[in-house]
Amino acid sequence: MFQKKKSVYIVILLLCIVSVRSTFGQHKYLQKWPKGKSPEEIGLLVAGRFVQSAHPNWGNPGPANEITYPETCAWYGALLFAGRIQHDILLKALQGRYEILQATERKLIPKADHVDHTVFGSIPLELYMLTKDNKYLKQGIRYADQQWQLPDKATTAEKDWHDKGFSWQTRLWIDDMFMISTIQAQAYRATGDVSYINRAAREMVMYLSQLQRSNGLFYHADDVPIFWGRGNGWYAAGMAELLRSLPLENPYRAEILAGYQKMMLTLLDYQDTTGMWKQIIDDPTAWNESSGTAMFTYAMTLGVKNGWLEERKFGPVVRKSWLALTEYIDTLGDVSEVCEGTNKKNDKQYYLDRRRLKGDMHGQAPILWTAFALLQNN
Repeated sequence: MFQKKKSVYIVILLLCIVSVRSTFGQHKYLQKWPKGKSPEEIGLLVAGRFVQSAHPNWGNPGPANEITYPETCAWYGALLFAGRIQHDILLKALQGRYEILQATERKLIPKADHVDHTVFGSIPLELYMLTKDNKYLKQGIRYADQQWQLPDKATTAEKDWHDKGFSWQTRLWIDDMFMISTIQAQAYRATGDVSYINRAAREMVMYLSQLQRSNGLFYHADDVPIFWGRGNGWYAAGMAELLRSLPLENPYRAEILAGYQKMMLTLLDYQDTTGMWKQIIDDPTAWNESSGTAMFTYAMTLGVKNGWLEERKFGPVVRKSWLALTEYIDTLGDVSEVCEGTNKKNDKQYYLDRRRLKGDMHGQAPILWTAFALLQNN
């Protein structure tokens, strides 16, 4: 009898040791942050700043004419973060911002008439998933549906894209792959209807075939052979955003994952010694830019957490970039060294001379996404 009990105790002890080793080894690079630099602390700081902020006007003075995509993306990130840490007060504040918008600021609500406007639907869809209030589902799904419903006054180009089965809002700009992926993936998460994420995946594969270069990176446009940081950041984040919910059996998943991994491997070669990436990725003389860096960090974090990227190789890179980014966040929660909104131009100096903003939503947003991602599966 003693020997039998002893054997049981040994088995239990061995299981405990395996469990402890497994816990210790899981994402070991993405734990135990210095004081003031943990994703919880940074997320609360930046999300709190968002709640206190007026609707921004593209980093310029004066009142906003409508909700722009940088605000939408920051709002979305704050909601993801609030849901992840189950912070009821923060969630109520973010929900209240939306209710005020619906009640007294309706003129600011964007229409689903452009890829940058349609992503706004991700906010009510996230609110639905957090609150289960069906009014949010109806409001958000309308945006996702309209992205594929050809309008009456569609242009010839829009009709052509629609006839091929793609969104009529297609334009082959690299930031589209975050905007389209997010709203369609959100519709899938909220409803379970795979048609939403399937069409986003097909769209992503088409964009990859048209825009990704041999090194895995993306020019800002076909006629602008410049690897702009945030432009590439949008695509990196968009692929990760799609992959985190794309079913394993999806026929486009393997191609998207391959494009994502190819890009991530190339980015390893261009991380600055400080942990940042440059305004122009492959130009060592360019300035360290925070929004693109945060987008790459988000994409890599999800890769490590979900097993798409090797943790031993990418875990230290993510840790270094996150700690570097925290140095660009002041005590108010404003992120500095954020490239202003940028159109394409075949002129390297144009990109190097862009204004470096502080507190711009282009930079606030991916910090919040990354705080959410760092807290996944911990």
